[in-house]
Amino acid sequence: MKNYLNIASLGLLFSVASGVCVAEEVSREQIKGIDEQVQDIKKDVLAISTDLTQLEEKLLYPSNTQVSLFVSLAQGEKFRLDAMEIKIDGKDAAHHLYTFKELEALQKGGVQRIYTGNIRSGEHTLDVTLIGKTAGNSDFRHSAHYTFTKDVGPRLVEIKLAGPGASSKDIEFKDR
Repeated sequence: MKNYLNIASLGLLFSVASGVCVAEEVSREQIKGIDEQVQDIKKDVLAISTDLTQLEEKLLYPSNTQVSLFVSLAQGEKFRLDAMEIKIDGKDAAHHLYTFKELEALQKGGVQRIYTGNIRSGEHTLDVTLIGKTAGNSDFRHSAHYTFTKDVGPRLVEIKLAGPGASSKDIEFKDR
């Protein structure tokens, strides 16, 4: 009886081991197929997310009331921009503390969209304050005031920053 149990156990062990080998082969093929399906699903989700973001922006900021503010640095500027504060019509619109990577991107010619919002048509004021350090590591704080007229349709305003001592203004505004 004991031999019979040993032989039966040994037979069961071999059948389980061979079943595991077959299961591993099937699982590898199935996993490869599942990985491909997951990648396809990720692409679909990213595309849907992009579409939803665009729809959300159109709903939240209709083009007839939309205003967007962009920040850039004058070419060749090496001052360190630490923070920026923006007010539209005396109300806080944006506050931003800059990281090293963001400043580096701006210095390489990048443009940052700092604010998008809704305002009514008519005349508006824009107050910008920037805080930073000069190339000589001394603190500076500059403010500028700008008046613009919002018509029907989107309005884009570029805020171009130059460091202290630059040949141009510290803060320039351009309507786009």
